[in-house]
Amino acid sequence: MKHLGSQIAYWDGVGATKTFTHPVNLNWLAGVSRDARVLDYGCGYGRVMAELSEHGFRDVSGVDLSPALIQRGRQLWPDLRFAVLECPPDLTDASGSFDVVLLFAVLTCVPDGHAQRALVEEVNRVLAPGGVLYVSDLVLQDDERNRSRYAAYARQSGTPYGLFATDDGAVCRHHDIAELRALLSDFDLVDERPIEVATMHGHRSQAVQLLARKR
Repeated sequence: MKHLGSQIAYWDGVGATKTFTHPVNLNWLAGVSRDARVLDYGCGYGRVMAELSEHGFRDVSGVDLSPALIQRGRQLWPDLRFAVLECPPDLTDASGSFDVVLLFAVLTCVPDGHAQRALVEEVNRVLAPGGVLYVSDLVLQDDERNRSRYAAYARQSGTPYGLFATDDGAVCRHHDIAELRALLSDFDLVDERPIEVATMHGHRSQAVQLLARKR
């Protein structure tokens, strides 16, 4: 859990077969130019990229640390621009290269707090002044199944409450909403909305979306 690439074996294996479902609130992007430079960081197989492209965004690219997910995306949408993130969290792009960055169900896959902060710092670097950061992620669940696995993993590993291991081998993190807001403290929070999503394992779970702007 010390760096973003620590679970690449999972994402290149069973993780590359998953379906991702976090919805895009296009109303939040209504004021964004269709020529805006958009980056989907942790794009998976490009589902969100494809939706944005279908709605007129002309400069959309995506990066992911999993070559298998990138290959899946290229097969599904050969006209979209995909790249493998070779040395996460670092991007090869210059500072201020993007007007919009999306992090959809990415932080939940980065259980280590230091790695999360490094990721957000890198996103901040590549965003242009006034650029938009759109985050969608999982919050702490209040059902017995999740409470039990949070507690069990904390006892076993000495990690913060909210981390857990999935049955097929991933380590994930659900967040107190205050944790997510704190991660974005260098941005101006523009909007926030609770949502319900299906997880990659098919469970209905509570999530949150946050829209922030670079100062």
